[in-house]
Amino acid sequence: MACATAWEGFYAIRITRGWFPILFWALVALGLATLIIAQSDRTHRRALARQGLVALICGLVGGAAVWFVSNGIVLFGVELGRDVIIACAVGFLLLGFFVAAAIGTRGWRRALAIVMVPLTFVATGVRVNAIYGEYQTIGSLVDYSPYPHISTLHISLDTVSVDAWAKQVDAGEVTPAKEGKLLSVDIPNPASKFRARKGLVWLPPAALAKRPPKLPVMVMLAGQPGSPTRFFTASDTIADLTRYANKHDGLAPIVVSPDQNTAASRNSLCSDTTRWGKAETYLTRDVPDWIRRNLPVSENPDEWTIGGFSQGGTCSTQIGPNHPELYGNVLAVDGEIAPTDGSVEQMVERYFGGDRAAYERQVPVNALRAHAPSNQTMILAAGEKDVVSTANIATIGEEAKKAGWKVVEIKVKDAGHDWRAVNETLAVALPWLCDRMGLDVGGGRDGEAGTDERRQRKEERMETNPGIEVLQ
Repeated sequence: MACATAWEGFYAIRITRGWFPILFWALVALGLATLIIAQSDRTHRRALARQGLVALICGLVGGAAVWFVSNGIVLFGVELGRDVIIACAVGFLLLGFFVAAAIGTRGWRRALAIVMVPLTFVATGVRVNAIYGEYQTIGSLVDYSPYPHISTLHISLDTVSVDAWAKQVDAGEVTPAKEGKLLSVDIPNPASKFRARKGLVWLPPAALAKRPPKLPVMVMLAGQPGSPTRFFTASDTIADLTRYANKHDGLAPIVVSPDQNTAASRNSLCSDTTRWGKAETYLTRDVPDWIRRNLPVSENPDEWTIGGFSQGGTCSTQIGPNHPELYGNVLAVDGEIAPTDGSVEQMVERYFGGDRAAYERQVPVNALRAHAPSNQTMILAAGEKDVVSTANIATIGEEAKKAGWKVVEIKVKDAGHDWRAVNETLAVALPWLCDRMGLDVGGGRDGEAGTDERRQRKEERMETNPGIEVLQ
């Protein structure tokens, strides 16, 4: 028991802020200062100058190489961002110095320089991860999932309406819990046979009642590489929705994060393909069917949202338009203009057996045109430093408007292609969506204001949030 507790504590260590990154950079700084001071005498000064020159060259060349890969050829489909490029350039500079010192010194100085090389690699990786916010804890590095299985909890399907629930709370007949529950789940795949990993489900306080209300649904996807666990550990979804629930009689959407890729190293394109299986069928048949059979949810598509970050955002702008009968809302952050894994020609051959039309159906602008007109809602967001993604949301957003969608475009200030863009977006978009999906009742009511007036107020609050800019 003590051993298990110790492991849980180890896995819970935060690696994006606090003592962990400070420790690594303090050790790097100490090693750098020691080597500089130890060679500052007249005998070693020339060698120190050579090491400094090597370091400067490595920093400039390494930084330029990262910029070229990121911004020049956009190798990863997105720009890495200025902060990442600077962090990598500093890492190359330090590595250049320590490698030159390891070659040009002897004794304890050489030993110290050799030790500093892997330490600098780790410190640089920690810094880059802190910028992205992808891995928040040591446990997330190994996809550690300590959440109990959903089978351990009884979930009632004897439901009431949201309005009836609010009236019961007002009358003191029921008292919602203060916190929801995050649970793991094995979502079966009878229609798709897609080999998905375990998913996660967050149940808001109201869903834990003996007679819960029929709640909206959010199907949220992490990026690639990523996992269902990553979506919850890297985002502020639970904290944001818990705050909303505590102001609205325990009401919030049920959030399901299924696996869309089968493995961290794979990209299913969220499509039915010959390469990784029927991901689209899994996300549009198996997952919704399981949700309806096992959770207290609304059947109304207007109260269902599909969303995600990066590749997960791309998936949502494919699936939402292609399946209006399922998802009335889309919430995509830093998504691509189209599903991407190599060139279009390569994808057509490797994923769709040479069927170009099957690939084109998955391109968001084509899906929007094919299913127009529509009265669905789309929230598109991107970090302002992610130039590619900001261009993508402008293109997709314009096509969605032409197709009749209600579109909100958000640019997150001082963010790039990272989870900060996600969290700033969620902070304003989740309450707005919750209201739109019918949860603005009970303790969170804006007096006697009508539905349209409440929505307008939420949009005004979104526009005045200092961390974002709502684009027109």
